[in-house]
Amino acid sequence: MNLHTLGQVRHDWTLDEIRRLMDLPFNDLMFYAQSVHRQHFNPNEVQTSTLVNIKSGGCAEDCSYCSQSARNHTDIEKEQMMEVQEVIEQALVAKERGATRLCMGAAWRNPTKKDFPRVLEMVRVVKDLGLETCLTLGMLNAEQVAQLKEAGLDYYNHNLDTSEAFYPKIITTRSYQDRLDTIDKVQQAGINVCSGGIIGMGEAHKDRAELLRTFATMRVHPNSVPINLLVPIEGTPLAHMKGQTDSFEFIRVIATARIVMPQTYVRLSAGRMTLTDEAQALCFFAGANSIFYGDKLLTTDNPESDHDIELFAKLGIKMQTNRKAERAAQQLAAQVTELTA
Repeated sequence: MNLHTLGQVRHDWTLDEIRRLMDLPFNDLMFYAQSVHRQHFNPNEVQTSTLVNIKSGGCAEDCSYCSQSARNHTDIEKEQMMEVQEVIEQALVAKERGATRLCMGAAWRNPTKKDFPRVLEMVRVVKDLGLETCLTLGMLNAEQVAQLKEAGLDYYNHNLDTSEAFYPKIITTRSYQDRLDTIDKVQQAGINVCSGGIIGMGEAHKDRAELLRTFATMRVHPNSVPINLLVPIEGTPLAHMKGQTDSFEFIRVIATARIVMPQTYVRLSAGRMTLTDEAQALCFFAGANSIFYGDKLLTTDNPESDHDIELFAKLGIKMQTNRKAERAAQQLAAQVTELTA
């Protein structure tokens, strides 16, 4: 490892380089990851986002891990889209608890023409409350992206989930390229991208490295990369996949993501309920600097806000303010503008 170039933003990472990083002795990997983290971030600050399910169930996609797919036999019922006032109420609670960003998710293959104007209104009112806005709505066309940009959307979440090679074993209703195309449209419009993956679906070590390589070789690295630990849900094809990944392997993915995407927020997402406080502390040491904050993530449980506050106090970690998050977003937006000019 060349310490002189460690922390520089690169877009030419090879799969072999990333695999060698992930396979380093644990102490060396953690040292390199922490060294990179301190070049670009305050090591004792974490950005906090709250996730709200604005439309639950009935999704046409067949994602094998998802409780909201209409093709899976779970107890999640299809619900109508939230009213704007309900979103305002949840946003106010999230802001009061210290979250700086509200992420709104809808169980869609792509947004419906009927409901999209309400989504745009949600973006506007949440921004007016002083929170950053993030949406995950499935695939988008160019017109929808332009409307979201005009409404002031800060982030769009569109996860790749896993490597391109393993992807067909998890999802068959849309291709990997479909997801990459949506990400490209969003970046071209100058909207920050949030895109991550899920660890523990039966993928190989190589697939995890390949997922990180895909992100690290994008023209602009995603502003945020959520790393999820699979939560097996009864009624889904992956319900039997319990205990497939130990915490050390998960931490290796976090640390490698930090090294290959030095300016990106690496987020601890679903699956934190299965991580001990000590494992989460190691994740933060490895370069994770964002979490989903709140008692629920769409349909799965998340640590209670009070528990996160207690853990942060033990570790001497503070929740990041909006101003610092905005500066980081502006830096990445400038990269997008430079590349698309």
